[in-house]
Amino acid sequence: MTIKQKGYTHWDGELKTTQYPWTPITKKGIKLAFKKKFFKFTFFLTLIPAIVFLVGIYISERLEDFAFLTQDVDAVSFLKISPKYFNSYFTNDFLLFMIVVILVFCGAGLISDDLRYNSLQLYFSRPIRKKDYFLGKASVIAFFLFILTLVPGVIFLLMKILFSGSMTFIWDYPWLIASVFGYSVFITVFFAFYTLFISSVNKNRRYVSVLIFGVYVFSDILYGILHGIFNSDYFSLISIKANLQQVGAAFFGQNYPHQVSWMLSFLILVLICVVAGYVLNKKVRGVEVAK
Repeated sequence: MTIKQKGYTHWDGELKTTQYPWTPITKKGIKLAFKKKFFKFTFFLTLIPAIVFLVGIYISERLEDFAFLTQDVDAVSFLKISPKYFNSYFTNDFLLFMIVVILVFCGAGLISDDLRYNSLQLYFSRPIRKKDYFLGKASVIAFFLFILTLVPGVIFLLMKILFSGSMTFIWDYPWLIASVFGYSVFITVFFAFYTLFISSVNKNRRYVSVLIFGVYVFSDILYGILHGIFNSDYFSLISIKANLQQVGAAFFGQNYPHQVSWMLSFLILVLICVVAGYVLNKKVRGVEVAK
């Protein structure tokens, strides 16, 4: 009896490259984040500050309808829409804390899962380069952080113009648009490096989740302890939160929360990004497909 065996045939197709080969990685990462338990509820909580500040802009233009607020000096001061108002949103403790919580959900497993399941060779067997891999993973973080920073900032500006019925606010603070875009991009880039770096140090996603949350919180606790002992604002450079707030104050032209040059905080955050980038480049290795 004749046995016929069909072997592998040569592929004569053409390997096509796309302009954005990293988009499937991003789409998959976003879908996986929304499938996680409690993520949708947590993400909604993170949007509460944006809703509160948006309502504040509306009330500021209709103070005559909220006469009871005019009796509260602090409320009237808060409802004075200026760069300080935007700085209060972008650097408030609750928003920064909730951003870290969101990173635990959407960022902890971005690289650690690939290391755990040895998926890197599978990624690089496709026509993508290492930079495409990193860009795809970082874009997952950027998607969520832009929703919490850039999108609300732009909406605040548009609603201020709409509710006031004039462009006076923009003429008074023409640089505020650049501040909103600049700080949103800065904080997103920092947290992208921060999260991907920690995600690459271990194959256990739970351990990575603890690190993402713990490093942020512990740095602030350590600053509080050392500041209480030595009474020096220079220890604020230890705290990730304090550094972000210091840089935020510089972006929006406000008084610095700590008596330290904002450039030192900026350089420390940039240094963290540089170290993270170096480690990521060493940790993530694979055989890139030959074209």
